[in-house]
Amino acid sequence: MNAIQVEHLCKRFGTVTAVNDVSLTVREGETFGFLGPNGAGKTTTIRLLTGVLTPDAGSVRINGIDIHRHPLDAKMQMGVIPESSTVYGDLSAEQNLHLSAKMYGMPRAVREKRIDGILLQLGLNEKRRFLVRTFSKGMKQRVSIACAIIHLPRVLILDEPTSGLDVQSRRLVIETIHHMNEQGSTIFLTTHNIEEANTLCQTVCIINKGKIVAQDSPERLKKMFDTTQSVEVSFDRTVTRDLFAAEGILRAEPCGDKWRLYTDNPDWILKYLVGCAERESLGITSLTTSGPSLEEAFVHLTECA
Repeated sequence: MNAIQVEHLCKRFGTVTAVNDVSLTVREGETFGFLGPNGAGKTTTIRLLTGVLTPDAGSVRINGIDIHRHPLDAKMQMGVIPESSTVYGDLSAEQNLHLSAKMYGMPRAVREKRIDGILLQLGLNEKRRFLVRTFSKGMKQRVSIACAIIHLPRVLILDEPTSGLDVQSRRLVIETIHHMNEQGSTIFLTTHNIEEANTLCQTVCIINKGKIVAQDSPERLKKMFDTTQSVEVSFDRTVTRDLFAAEGILRAEPCGDKWRLYTDNPDWILKYLVGCAERESLGITSLTTSGPSLEEAFVHLTECA
């Protein structure tokens, strides 16, 4: 059975078509990345998947249950983590979890054991009795995640879960996604972090202007545009762009203390850089090559669509 089955989904707001004939399939047990630029239709699609909005046309099934015909049954299958935390600020972290667990009908003994485990897992145990309104954004997001996974949902839907988080909170979120997937949850993830999607997802779907423009594994999407590779180099002192004015370098971009050079002949570029370093008495502090990136595929698809 597919965990999520979407067929010919449409949603209009006045004259604007936010979601235009979207169909997609999420296999049970996979981590599915849903990408797109701002205004592409990601959040509207999420709201349609979770029953917050009613579509103008099309259907959504969660583990075979039509969410618009049987919303309660479908929602019992899901945990949802919206981009902005929706936990109650005037309740403690523990109280928020108890409330969420009660809504899913969990018996008291079961929920207390589950709450203890989640608070420890997400680094919230020491603050379990503090009011959530006193928490940082990262801590609030952890509480939001805890509420979404309290009932061990079969489908976990996350809308930009790591946006604006500090490094520690982001790592905890990523670890939790991995952990839930290992326990059998299907993950549906929207993100602006292309590298996050590349490392987490088995399938990536790209939406632009309300339409699906590509859906495949990250590696196959990259190979669609396997025309250039990149070389990153840094030297022991500052260099200017003039150093990279060579025929085999398609373009050069500064990246922090490094330069990223795009080429269709990385072997020649490596030899060229070594020669430059020797000629200019430069020390090479790092030198790496990489193939086409998911970011390149994303940019190409969303610019051309």
